[in-house]
Amino acid sequence: MKTLPARASSPCSTTTCMFKILCVTSRALCREDFLTRLERLAAARPAGIILREKDLPPLEYKKLAVAVMDLCARRGVPCILHTFAGEALELGAPAIHLPLPALRSLSPAERRAFSALGASCHSAEDAAEAEALGCTYVTAGHVFDTACKAGTPGRGLDFLRDVCRRVSIPVYAIGGITPENAAAVRQAGAAGACVMSGAMTCADPEDYFRKMEAKAREI
Repeated sequence: MKTLPARASSPCSTTTCMFKILCVTSRALCREDFLTRLERLAAARPAGIILREKDLPPLEYKKLAVAVMDLCARRGVPCILHTFAGEALELGAPAIHLPLPALRSLSPAERRAFSALGASCHSAEDAAEAEALGCTYVTAGHVFDTACKAGTPGRGLDFLRDVCRRVSIPVYAIGGITPENAAAVRQAGAAGACVMSGAMTCADPEDYFRKMEAKAREI
């Protein structure tokens, strides 16, 4: 099974390592049955699928998480739960992604229970704090203008460079990442990118990921 960066791992060099793609889910953007879309995404073998459906009540999220963890396991793709740390701990989930305030609220033992622990960061200082709290990777964003953050300008590539220079764990760019700007994201030092709209709406996930990875190598 593919794994996300685990504790004590070294960040890969952006000149020698594959550009990794994390899919971030959104039921609101999905144009087909949600689990069918996730099956198709998992079949395309991204570096991971972040189940971000944070609008759900905790029990509904937990039920959905069981199904998504199962389909990801069958494809050998890491499933990363989001927001619901208590439910993730109850399920024995190996990976979770949290907003930084939620990460701060976990005890050291709870943080250590996850082999892969990520946090959403909006500054180099955020990223440094997340690393100090035991994160194995962070997301940095939003980098480019995106409809998901309408009216709020992207923080840009200089912001992404600052985050990547500040920490020794992998950084995944998020926000407006497309095949056309993937190379610039990789040049800035990111280990990969998070994609939501593209992942939820593309006609052919495997082709979409292949194009993203190919474009990222055009340095």
